[in-house]
Amino acid sequence: MSVAPDSSADSVASIAPDAVASVLVVDDHATARQSVVDVLRQLGHEAQACSSGAEALAALKQRAFDVVVTDLQMPGMSGLDLIREIERLRYPLQVLMVTAHASISTAVEAMRLGAFDYLEKPYDVDRLEASVDRALRRGRLQPAKPSPAEGAEAGPAMVGESDAMRRLRDQLERIAATDETVLICGESGVGKELVAQTIHAASRRATAPLVSLNCPVLSEQLTESELFGHCRGAFTGAEADRVGRFELASGGSLLLDEVTEINLALQAKLLRVLQERTFERVGSSETRPVDVRVLATTNRDLSSEVAEGRFREDLFFRLNVLPVHVPPLRERRGDVLLLAQHFLQTAAVRLGREPLTLVAGARELLDAHHWPGNVRELHNVITRACVLAEGPSISADLLRPWLRQDGRAPTDAPTDASAPEAASTLPLGKSLADVEREMILATLDRFDGHRAQTAAALGIGVRTLSGKLRLYGVAPREKGLSRAA
Repeated sequence: MSVAPDSSADSVASIAPDAVASVLVVDDHATARQSVVDVLRQLGHEAQACSSGAEALAALKQRAFDVVVTDLQMPGMSGLDLIREIERLRYPLQVLMVTAHASISTAVEAMRLGAFDYLEKPYDVDRLEASVDRALRRGRLQPAKPSPAEGAEAGPAMVGESDAMRRLRDQLERIAATDETVLICGESGVGKELVAQTIHAASRRATAPLVSLNCPVLSEQLTESELFGHCRGAFTGAEADRVGRFELASGGSLLLDEVTEINLALQAKLLRVLQERTFERVGSSETRPVDVRVLATTNRDLSSEVAEGRFREDLFFRLNVLPVHVPPLRERRGDVLLLAQHFLQTAAVRLGREPLTLVAGARELLDAHHWPGNVRELHNVITRACVLAEGPSISADLLRPWLRQDGRAPTDAPTDASAPEAASTLPLGKSLADVEREMILATLDRFDGHRAQTAAALGIGVRTLSGKLRLYGVAPREKGLSRAA
């Protein structure tokens, strides 16, 4: 068993970020409903609108959706009622709930019922885009929900059969049976978040939310607010009460991704929560109890961080109750080709092209590579190859330029004798900038200028792609509303 990495800061899901989602928008207000639909379509997603919960359930019977964005307050069937029905019918999708400031406390109930995230009104385009992307990743990491007669939902899919990953699987099964805090360590790209998802899915808390916080991307003040919530007026910009991740994860699990990025002052507050199982919102003196299992990840050596004074020793001991080490891909060589085949299949489906195969020389080249970027690097290499391959097979010549960029691929890497020399889409001798430009433009052309699909195939965000295109002087070829819309 090997881990396909997740897509947050230091982990990658087995799908690329910013993939195209089919989204059902449910709101009884026509203007608000159409605004969300327009923005989603401009971002490259497919969007359909419904004016009521009953209409939404009828639409769900007709076709599959990846994400439902529903308002909370609606006449007849409320947003919470709709979430209950979606969970009862076991539709394999993620729900984002939209709530006004006055109703924010209801977000806790929505998360308990199965909602993936909530958006406060008014919300901006970036928040909507990020929430849809994260919901899509989570949904496609998880297998389809069985019917009630088939029993409990299975855990996240994990690929591979190496001895190292068999040992990890056995360890996770034992850990999942407890409620103790878990510290998941490993290099960037090994799949630490997927390990956390596996633990949660196999635990007694599986029916409650798994709520994540990506610690490196937030400032000190925002991290504290995201963890514990805040009261209106607690700081500049706090215009309404906000529920924090600890409250949203009540009864479930809280994943602190790259916990070493939390500063020392906030580490002390986190330690108190772990010790006393209580907390206060920012700007409030009211103590609130919490029932949450904490799962933390890091790509650093925490013992060294403690020795150098960057991480509290007492917090380290609190987090390190059940340590898990996720081995790098170079230590589970037998999983490389299994993962490559898995990524080939998923990429072919996502890109809408015929199934692809790896010729013998390509398989040997993949197997010999050092993989400093772990499963994330393998995923990106296979995705690029699927985009640029002109026929039904992938040759060693196509892969070799990418695998030599870090200088660790063997100099005598085998060539694909069955492929003509002209098959090298990206010949050696070009600068990395030229290789990147050629690959981006070729992918954009394959998808007829569709930015969201191009970004998904390349494993980058839509905004990143747009910035690259501006740098190249290439105007986007698709038309859409401005982000201000």
